[in-house]
Amino acid sequence: MTQNVRIGLLAVGLLLSGTVAAAPPNVVFVISDDQGYGDLACTGNPIIKTPNIDKLASESSGLSDYHVAPTCSPTRCSLLTGHWTNRTGVWHTIMGRSMLRENEVTVGQMFTDSGYETGMFGKWHLGDNYPYRPEDRGFTEVYRHGGGGIGQTPDVWDNAYFDGSYFHNGKIVPAKGFCTDVFFEQANQFISKCAKQKKPFFAYISTNAPHKPLHCPPKYTEMYEGQSDSIAAFYGMITNIDDNVGKTRQLIDDLGITENTIFVFTTDNGTASGAKVYNAGMKAGKGSPYEGGHRVPFFLHWPAGGITEQHDVPTLTHAVDIVPTLLEMTGVKKPENVKFDGVSIAALLDPNQDVEWMERFVISDSQRVRDPIKWRSCSVMSQKYRLINGKQLYEIAVDPGQKHDIAKEHPEVVETMRAFYEKWWAELEPSFSQTTEIYLGHPEHPVVSLTAHDWIQKVYPPWNQAMVRQADRKQVKGEKLKHVGYWAVKVIRDGKYQVSLRRWPAESGAAINKELPPGDNVPGATEPFRATPGNAIGATQAVLRIDGKDLERKPVNADAEEVTFVTEMKEGSHQLAPFFEINEGELGAFYVIVTKLD
Repeated sequence: MTQNVRIGLLAVGLLLSGTVAAAPPNVVFVISDDQGYGDLACTGNPIIKTPNIDKLASESSGLSDYHVAPTCSPTRCSLLTGHWTNRTGVWHTIMGRSMLRENEVTVGQMFTDSGYETGMFGKWHLGDNYPYRPEDRGFTEVYRHGGGGIGQTPDVWDNAYFDGSYFHNGKIVPAKGFCTDVFFEQANQFISKCAKQKKPFFAYISTNAPHKPLHCPPKYTEMYEGQSDSIAAFYGMITNIDDNVGKTRQLIDDLGITENTIFVFTTDNGTASGAKVYNAGMKAGKGSPYEGGHRVPFFLHWPAGGITEQHDVPTLTHAVDIVPTLLEMTGVKKPENVKFDGVSIAALLDPNQDVEWMERFVISDSQRVRDPIKWRSCSVMSQKYRLINGKQLYEIAVDPGQKHDIAKEHPEVVETMRAFYEKWWAELEPSFSQTTEIYLGHPEHPVVSLTAHDWIQKVYPPWNQAMVRQADRKQVKGEKLKHVGYWAVKVIRDGKYQVSLRRWPAESGAAINKELPPGDNVPGATEPFRATPGNAIGATQAVLRIDGKDLERKPVNADAEEVTFVTEMKEGSHQLAPFFEINEGELGAFYVIVTKLD
């Protein structure tokens, strides 16, 4: 079936179903990183300047009791699949636990299959190798940084927030300007192209800002003179996002497509930096099971759907509800083999409908460990109550700051909410052992670049480039250093594989035993990751370890950038853990390139 036929059928389907739009609605979905509910003027912040998002809120249906996960990757997987985070294999932001399982179907795939153009811009954070990249998950135009943030280990080497290099449909390309501006500019080009070609589109714009490090153009920090450096930079990054939201909405107006474009703004977890100034009366911030960790803003504007005025929805909702909602609004068909954990809230968002909503429970938890732990940092939520970590109970309407634990006064509520969690956990637990494995030898991705960000181990691996530069060698006193991490890989085809061990990434051009000077600073309140000096490691040997066995070793020559092995690998699951021998013992190779040899 051709794309034009699919689009035509979709339009007919929308008319038959009684949907307001005569053609498939476009979707622009903007999500910022580490910005909390209180980090907007329209939610009561007395300091921050967000006039464009405030205007959007005044013209939108807004969810005032909307919840996500308390950290980055877990929210994104729920938002893009309609599934609980722990179901998808994404319960952490590193350690191989941030890769979205291959059997999950993303909203990008659903919209692509229905004839939409689909674009992803900015932060993905659900896997940097096949089959986990956005281009593998249904997005046809991709412009992103690596890992969970600019300057993290999988990102292009020495990237900071200005004049960086990014992955454009899999290839590294240089860019000029501040990262948020670059991502919106790329999204706007995509939107313009689709509009001029009269093709429906789904644009997913996911900023890494205002995630730390705290950097932004000086004109934005100057707007917050009198605040601490960190707040000035944090709020400045948000105001820059706000300016870009305004520019994109203006572009949509200029293109004449506002009427039939669904425009969404939301964020991925509670505030990382703003709670000390204003937190809308909530307790805690990013990473917490308390309200401030996972209750975030959500605004949706859609003129053709009758959503043009401020309409508050105080009903309890969750990120798992967003995919089914967008499908209902656009007429995009749900895949037959997909069952959502969430429900469509399209009726709630419609200001013209008086909806009698069901009583329900939803869960937000923050695992941030290699393997999920029952009752760890979790909130079981009903419209009235919050059960924290299975023990503390709060009536949220009368105690929004969660100061008064009433568990002893309401044991029956605790019991009911615990029973829901127990059933939820029992359903998901069997999937926890299904490790997400990076494919080796796949025809669509024959050269695979592995980074220490995805080492599976009990302790945090080097997830940012400052940690890589430091080559920190934590060890038990008196004991030799042991490399305990590994990459979980899935060999697709039997055969010979070239495995190249590197201390520095290929684009650095640096020798294994070379020291690197600190990189340039950029405007902001903190130093970029590249400002850390790159320590020499004094590697003497490189060792190829697979499945716990040391198969081969080679000396590290003075000016070598990499040490390469050729080995036979059998189809199936393996643990790849090559390392360098140094004076203190074993140091994992931070970067490894695996190539299938024909």
